[in-house]
Amino acid sequence: MVESTRRALLRAGAAAAVSGPAAALAASWRAPVQAAPQLGGGRAFGTVTVGPDDPRYRSLALRAYNRRFQGKPEQIRMVGSTEDVVRAVDEAVRTKRRIAVRSGGHCFENFVDDPDVRLLVDMVAMTQVDYDERRNAFMVEAGATLGEVYRKLFLGWGVTIPGGTCPSVGAGGHICGGGYGALCRMYGLTVDHLFAVEVVVVDRSGKARSVVATREPSDPNRDLWWAHTGAGGGNFGIVTRYWFRSPDAQGTDPGRLLPRPPSTVLSYSLDWPWAELDRDSFVRLMRNYGEWGERNSAPGSPTAALYGEFALSGKPSETIGISGQVTAGSGAERILDDLVTTLGRGVGARPVRQSSTLPWLASATQAASGDSTPFDRRLKLKSGYRRRRFTDQQIATAYRHLTRVDHNDPNGHLFINTYGGRVNAVSPGTTAMPHRDSIFLIGFLAGWQGAAQDSRHLTWMREFYRDFYAGGGGVPAGEDDDGAFINYADADLADPRYNTSGTPWHALYYKDNYARLQQVKRRWGPRDVFHHALSVRPE
Repeated sequence: MVESTRRALLRAGAAAAVSGPAAALAASWRAPVQAAPQLGGGRAFGTVTVGPDDPRYRSLALRAYNRRFQGKPEQIRMVGSTEDVVRAVDEAVRTKRRIAVRSGGHCFENFVDDPDVRLLVDMVAMTQVDYDERRNAFMVEAGATLGEVYRKLFLGWGVTIPGGTCPSVGAGGHICGGGYGALCRMYGLTVDHLFAVEVVVVDRSGKARSVVATREPSDPNRDLWWAHTGAGGGNFGIVTRYWFRSPDAQGTDPGRLLPRPPSTVLSYSLDWPWAELDRDSFVRLMRNYGEWGERNSAPGSPTAALYGEFALSGKPSETIGISGQVTAGSGAERILDDLVTTLGRGVGARPVRQSSTLPWLASATQAASGDSTPFDRRLKLKSGYRRRRFTDQQIATAYRHLTRVDHNDPNGHLFINTYGGRVNAVSPGTTAMPHRDSIFLIGFLAGWQGAAQDSRHLTWMREFYRDFYAGGGGVPAGEDDDGAFINYADADLADPRYNTSGTPWHALYYKDNYARLQQVKRRWGPRDVFHHALSVRPE
């Protein structure tokens, strides 16, 4: 999850309880690892099976991130090793029970929390982060949170991966969906540094086994590695471990195998009062932001050091604003000054500006206040990539829906995150993540409490999205739009009531890569054991 999403969720949880997207999935063989200096390691426990009568069941079952969906598995299997996962999958296949897996649990649809799931594999104990000397790469178990990954990689070796800004998100689903974050404009996506993946798969006979697939051209399993560089979770198997080494890394010094984050960052926020923005000034502000993105999103741009997330909360919230960071040592203040000047042209209203210099690790691992799962947070999220600035019609549409008196709810949001930079230096087919020419990633988010409010908020969200993408059949399929982000899963895209574009859901998420993903599915998941509403189909 990224900061604007997190900030929006803090407001969207409801007035009384606030807080805290992507499930984890996929497999086996254990290479020897070298422990991180002074960081320790070890496993908390082996396999633990929890059923509905166990006092631990509700604590585990109610880890559901989006309470619109509630699973009722017969068993929750907490695993400590790849071998444990193999046994769990074998048992599920043998007993004909549907299986799903959870790492951090941040999923917006019912891919995990589905009543049809009878056996849930929970990766909570698989949190190791180590340097694997044999593979000359960093190993990350799928149950580790992003905060744990950042802390251990940085304190142990001074390196990181360019992942999301919510430290409680599980690495398992974030990575395989093509995770992005505050350093993506400088270093690309997490999957751009993925060297290998371990996946528990089920063969045609129904037998579970673990497979390690690498990006080495000579690896016969390379297609399975490729499928996990952006195709999302729940498609091919259960991911148990990832290995990271940048493609251009040389030598065996662990401190040179991944990007080195800055020692400090300039953290900033700019907030405009809603009371000082009418329709025309709002349109101008958003136009300015779009034009800044067009000028500053090329690979290698010096301004790739700036990352920003524009969170537009609906009235009656008091403000809208952009927050983010600029890496220190890159003319940070000058870059931020230029952004402020650009955004302010012709707007009239002046933002409240705040900034401070923070150690990078503190910035990367700090949790938002109240970053815990409330008992009844209900959510809907939609997304879209954008190649150019937004049209004035799109911006006016956003203004109309964010200020609708019949909705009149501060828990409806539009967020627009800077993208591009190094992300766009990779060709669309090099990884399964095909969105490589966009300058923004957009999110439409609503949060509320209580099932009685479902219809009201879902209707508002669907109408907003439909109108914003009116030129593309109600989805991001227009000329300057570039589809959607699988980690912000939205089952509406597969529903002809909401997607009238003629563009299938899989083309929005995977574009021309889908046919190749189907080939991988036929090879590694011929029985379609792992599936959900937006999973890759074998045929």
